[in-house]
Amino acid sequence: MALQALPSMSKLLHINGGLHKPISLNDGVLLVDFIGLRSKSSKQQQREIRRRFGVSSSRTSLRCFSVNRAALPSIDAVLDVERVNGSSAEPDSRQRQVINLEDIIAERGACGVGFIANLNNKESHQIVKDALVALGCMEHRGGCSADNDSGDGAGVMTSIPWELFDTWANEQGLAPFDKSHTGVGMVFLPRDNALMEDAKNVIINTFTQEGLEVVGWRSVPTNVSIVGKFAKETMPNIQQIFVRITKEENVEDIERELYICRKLIERASSSEPWGSELYFCSLSNQTIVYKGMLRSQVLGMFYYDLQSELYKSPFAIYHRRYSTNTSPRWPLAQPMRFLGHNGEINTIQGNLNWMQSRESSLKSPVWRGRESEIRPFGNPKASDSANLDSAAELLIRSGRSPEEALMILVPEAYKNHPTLSIKYPEVIDFYDYYKGQMEAWDGPALLLFSDGKTVGACLDRNGLRPARYWRTKDNVVYVASEVGVLPMDESKVTMKGRLGPGMMISVNLPNGQVFENTEVKKRVALANPYGKWLKENLRSLKPANFLSAAVFDSEAILRRQQAFGYSSEDVQMVIETMAAQGKEPTFCMGDDIPLAVLSQKAHMLYDYFKQRFAQVTNPAIDPLREGLVMSLEVNLGKRGNILEAAPENASQVFLSSPVLNEGELEALLSDPMLKPKVLPAFFDIRKGVEGSLQRTLQKLCEAADEAVRNGSQLLVLSDRSDELEPTRPAIPILLAVGAVHQHLIQNGLRISASIVADTAQCFSTHQFACLIGYGASAVCPYLALETCRQWRLSSKTVNLMRNGKMPTVTIEQAQKNFSKAVKSGLLKILSKMGISLLSSYCGAQIFEIYGLGKDVVDTAFCGSVSKIGGLTFDELGRETLSFWVKAFSQDTAKRLENFGFIQFRPGGEYHGNNPEMSKLLHKAVRQRSESAYAVYQQHLANRPVNVLRDLLEFKSDRSPISVGKVESATSIVQRFCTGGMSLGAISRETHEAIAIAMNRIGGKSNSGEGGEDPIRWRPLTDVVDGYSPTLPHLKGLQNGDTATSAIKQVASGRFGVTPTFLVNADQLEIKIAQGAKPGEGGQLPGKKVSAYIARLRNSKPGVPLISPPPHHDIYSIEDLAQLIFDLHQVNPRAKVSVKLVAEAGIGTVASGVSKGNADIIQISGHDGGTGASPISSIKHAGGPWELGLAETHKTLTENGLRERVILRVDGGFKSGVDVLVAAAMGADEYGFGSLAMIATGCVMARICHTNNCPVGVASQREELRARFPGVPGDLVNFFLYVAEEVRGLLAQLGFEKLDDIIGRTDLLRPRDISVMKTQHLDLSYLLSGVGLSKISSTAIRKQDVHTNGPVRDDTLLSDPEIADAIENEKVVNKTVKIYNVDRAVCGRIAGVVAKKYGDTGFAGQLNITFLGSAGQSFGCFLTPGMNIRLVGEANDYVGKGMAGGELVVTPVTDVGFCPEDATIVGNTCLYGATGGQIFVRGKAGERFAVRNSLAEAVVEGTGDHCCEYMTGGCVVVLGKVGRNVAAGMTGGLAYLLDEDDTLLPKVNQEIVKIQRVTAPVGQMQLKNLIEAHVEKTGSTKGSTILKEWDTYLPLFWQLVPPSEEDTPEASVAYEQKAANQVSLQSA
Repeated sequence: MALQALPSMSKLLHINGGLHKPISLNDGVLLVDFIGLRSKSSKQQQREIRRRFGVSSSRTSLRCFSVNRAALPSIDAVLDVERVNGSSAEPDSRQRQVINLEDIIAERGACGVGFIANLNNKESHQIVKDALVALGCMEHRGGCSADNDSGDGAGVMTSIPWELFDTWANEQGLAPFDKSHTGVGMVFLPRDNALMEDAKNVIINTFTQEGLEVVGWRSVPTNVSIVGKFAKETMPNIQQIFVRITKEENVEDIERELYICRKLIERASSSEPWGSELYFCSLSNQTIVYKGMLRSQVLGMFYYDLQSELYKSPFAIYHRRYSTNTSPRWPLAQPMRFLGHNGEINTIQGNLNWMQSRESSLKSPVWRGRESEIRPFGNPKASDSANLDSAAELLIRSGRSPEEALMILVPEAYKNHPTLSIKYPEVIDFYDYYKGQMEAWDGPALLLFSDGKTVGACLDRNGLRPARYWRTKDNVVYVASEVGVLPMDESKVTMKGRLGPGMMISVNLPNGQVFENTEVKKRVALANPYGKWLKENLRSLKPANFLSAAVFDSEAILRRQQAFGYSSEDVQMVIETMAAQGKEPTFCMGDDIPLAVLSQKAHMLYDYFKQRFAQVTNPAIDPLREGLVMSLEVNLGKRGNILEAAPENASQVFLSSPVLNEGELEALLSDPMLKPKVLPAFFDIRKGVEGSLQRTLQKLCEAADEAVRNGSQLLVLSDRSDELEPTRPAIPILLAVGAVHQHLIQNGLRISASIVADTAQCFSTHQFACLIGYGASAVCPYLALETCRQWRLSSKTVNLMRNGKMPTVTIEQAQKNFSKAVKSGLLKILSKMGISLLSSYCGAQIFEIYGLGKDVVDTAFCGSVSKIGGLTFDELGRETLSFWVKAFSQDTAKRLENFGFIQFRPGGEYHGNNPEMSKLLHKAVRQRSESAYAVYQQHLANRPVNVLRDLLEFKSDRSPISVGKVESATSIVQRFCTGGMSLGAISRETHEAIAIAMNRIGGKSNSGEGGEDPIRWRPLTDVVDGYSPTLPHLKGLQNGDTATSAIKQVASGRFGVTPTFLVNADQLEIKIAQGAKPGEGGQLPGKKVSAYIARLRNSKPGVPLISPPPHHDIYSIEDLAQLIFDLHQVNPRAKVSVKLVAEAGIGTVASGVSKGNADIIQISGHDGGTGASPISSIKHAGGPWELGLAETHKTLTENGLRERVILRVDGGFKSGVDVLVAAAMGADEYGFGSLAMIATGCVMARICHTNNCPVGVASQREELRARFPGVPGDLVNFFLYVAEEVRGLLAQLGFEKLDDIIGRTDLLRPRDISVMKTQHLDLSYLLSGVGLSKISSTAIRKQDVHTNGPVRDDTLLSDPEIADAIENEKVVNKTVKIYNVDRAVCGRIAGVVAKKYGDTGFAGQLNITFLGSAGQSFGCFLTPGMNIRLVGEANDYVGKGMAGGELVVTPVTDVGFCPEDATIVGNTCLYGATGGQIFVRGKAGERFAVRNSLAEAVVEGTGDHCCEYMTGGCVVVLGKVGRNVAAGMTGGLAYLLDEDDTLLPKVNQEIVKIQRVTAPVGQMQLKNLIEAHVEKTGSTKGSTILKEWDTYLPLFWQLVPPSEEDTPEASVAYEQKAANQVSLQSA
């Protein structure tokens, strides 16, 4: 991996100096630090420095702080982070600009934050020094631009150093400052001197007009020589301004006056040419911010003030930024004016739109009528952090406390919260009140805040950022995402804990008090009688009964279904399935029909929208197992003035979900306080289609405007009518909702009313999500409900139920089922983007558009990305009309048409994978006939336009050459891979045949998730006549074949991931997302889990397997970097690839992945296949790979990262043409998934999810597998034909090798071909080039595997005793010191053992004791024979993937705290463990033992989600646990001690049953484990339990999943086997 240039020697010494400098803490100091994981390149850089300059590699260095991701703003972000749009006109007259997604996704970042505060409020320079040292220690988590010198941003916020400024004033001959009446501004001014003078004049004039006296300007002394080249080019003129405020007395009023001045200056400068170059870092009487586009090590050297002994402060917040793109800006460094933010706000687009809509309603007496002067409150060009900061600033300046502001903006998951509901009901009232006033800013976030008097921190509702804290005897409290960041005398520590999900900690500086979570919240909640206000004003919508009879006759229903675009598939496969089963229908294979805009069939408007989803920079969340943080509740009505808490603001209607039935809609329409107004949504075509849709929309918006101005708080947009009229077609309801929503935002009225859609055109979860995402608060799907009733009343259904072919449901139940399916589908769609609350999703526009033109998007979907242009209003009107006329034409069939969008059918929509294509392909590969392959090529060439690449063709300025000169087919096929299809989804025969074929040609097959049978790792030597006794079920074999998959996949379920699996891979793939269902986990239906599959996956036969949507060790980009580190650690020879799915913004994500040290990035299109997935996911998420690849290649090239990674692309590849197009767009390697299956025999029956595949390709049933027709040679033939086709095309273009055309978009041009629906497609984005990479594609593919640099394991492995013990299976004992820069310790040793002995064969003993604080992933992938002991503490991911051995974590002997109350290991321990034992004396964090398959564990307390997704093993908890225990636990046992009877409400009882430990074998298992725990850790808690066994045994609960109910441990009835057979499974 190309190392970054090394810094100069002086900096080098500073790095090491900084590392070795202990952070000294004065008495009574609170040091808080929040950090995430470490960045690779800079880490390596430091080690490289040590190696080259022989600097001691001593491990006593302080662990450098790391960073977490916070989303940062777009590349073209203006300098001023809160720019006013337009001039300083009266704000209500200005058109509000709707927020643009392009601005939001252009840049994301990661960061490290922390604070230090003195509880005695005593100011000192030491605190500033400590903050700078801490900041310097985070350097390797910051990002650097391509010049390796300009940091992405670093800064500190402190109180104002008056002593320093008084000294300066004295030198200038000024009087000392009047501290209580002086404001200090830290200002970035324009670089040009003349412009700077202009800017200063505007500032001075504004202050003067406001009656403030400008005391003076101070040029901030800086050392420019140490600024990086890029940063220097944009470096502003940095000055401080001092102003006196004489007319105000109290601090709040002074701060407000300064705030107004800053806003007025921003407005006055917005129209100036230098406007974007003026920025106030801070302007306050309390705090000051020093920041810049600097590396954190040099912040203190750059600002000389920070070095001065006179610079004193009682607290400091510090922040280091890491942006995934490389054009950071000076003003975007943090801290902001109030917050240091680490995370990502997923709903930012909606939050900004709502903030903008609120502007006209904000009033507060504290502003004395000047509210209009402080607008606007958000800026789309700034980062999400800057916008959250300005929202918080507005609330705080309007009189809220910082804690209250953050509780309003980032509320915790307060529903179903046992502690809050019992002890703190007033806190729930507070959240309930504000839920209707302010939508949550939702997403993973760790926030530090200060207004100069309060300093604090809070964590998001999901707890997706780690935070640990502890307090020492001399009254120091310290908070950090990692332990071990400072050398600590453990005997002085009096308490250790962690911030859990939604928790807050706050320090009041004036009185030196520290408030923990509930104290803070209770104090805020008691300020107003929120409960009383809610009781008196909030109205709950009572659930109404579903109708029990049909409303229309069947002919009228049919006409409506035809008019609104229903197909028979929609009714039978979607609506009826939901009505019958109460869940979304499952389907399989991918989405191989054309995009709606390319299709020749009419589509509903919804089909032009694709859902966005989270990948890497923030996680998807889990609606299935972690639904307790999610909510579909929504409030209707006017939202009041957020600045004033008042009872009348609570006058709203509360809905428990956005899905309404007819009765509920009636109830809303008769609510007098809402003054509802129904707006019919139809357009008139009597004068023709031209212009009519657009004109009608305009009128509709004006009518909505008028209704709201007349006091209506509820607009119902309705396409319901008694009689359909041929000349009055309905406006697509999504268009109507979007247009009205945008219109009201732009006119400042949106906050005054809610929108409800009453529509026939909404029946699938995706359609509900679109309506809500573009502004509807609720939907009444009247035709879908009527369809459910019709289905239930039909004679066919009645007969099926009567004959027992279908479970009986009543007519009401059918509608209830439909509604239930929609709700769970909505939760899933929210969760894909990592969003928890429907109220935040509403209006957040989490979609991309493929195929709508600019005028449509700007009118109704303003701010959404639509890269390829598309339909105009008139074209859209015609498409709508083509459905509508079907209801009136005489020759329309008497039943619904089947458009063939889901299943292939003759005459229906074109499918890329169709029977004719697969027949032609089978003929070509089975007969080895070139002419047959030519017919297959011809078939593809003549197909209708199906994908974006069909609109492109090649052009070349070279003359053709002979094919003989082109690189050989055998060379080209090495670039081919097959898709990650899991063994389980497809049969063993298919899986092995594909692997053998790929190994023959030197390509790569992919194991998919689910492990691999070790029998496949050895070459075959026993083949006779094509058959081998080793693999008796295959034919067509040759001696020398191997059935191993070169690429082994690590997916979120970690099924089959063992150390031996990992070390036997050539490449390891981290599956972040898959094309057919991005943002969701895999699923394997129970009937496909045969005994063989269950053995490989360490699970139970017949039990369905569901993978979690997120990888539980990837909540952010630096977590991904950690997993890449772990995999490089256990197998240093394997390249690590990361699989992403195309969506807008993927380039930024890929940049981060590349900086995280991945070797390969794979981009999948939305059209990839799958064994089982909900239909709406297959159809409506993800984008085409052409756009994803173009963006990724472009962004990586612009950022100088393209040479570091191989780009691989897959999704619907069928031929050499596809390969060539992908190459021209920048891809190095090409993946074939479905096609590889077809070549080996798949006939596209599309029933993979049923286990009934007719040719045994995707079934586990023995009798069907016997029909498998394929042989490896078929697939070999296919790939050789594709390679020959590529050669022919290269020859025609005049190129000798693929290397010559990779990245050459200039060889592509649009084809002269018309798309039926529109002439307005724009392919320029696909064709815009960015230049070529500096080295050839072949050179990139041949690079060495990226390394982790020198690691602790290498030192251990080079120890002769350890080497000898591994080689000769001996026993060795070692004791070693460990620091938290030592990550994934023992992983590499485990890899060496596994490679030599497999998962269980090692008979030696490696007994290694570590002393200190271990870095992340301690003891990962341990194998049997490794007994690892840690005396100290550890961070996240302890024992990840361990397969055997023993892991003991215990505190040092002499501690000042009680070990069982202390948190001693981090989050997500034992993730995916397949064996071994772990004993922890102390508590663990969130998600302990998630996806544990076989490990046994004893721990003394855990956070939320303990035992999640467990499939085996045993967990004993001798203390308190958090919420949601045993969610998704399908195997294994858990024993939980419940001393105060609080456990039951915390257990998720969906699967497990709870019982006392009555079975003697179970009692024995529990006792044996506790005895082992006491013996190994010396636990006092454990020995107390053993001493008083009869007292404690009845206090234990045993959690038993159904698969364990009949085991001797869980069942008393089980014949008692001789007790001596039950012994501890010891390694």
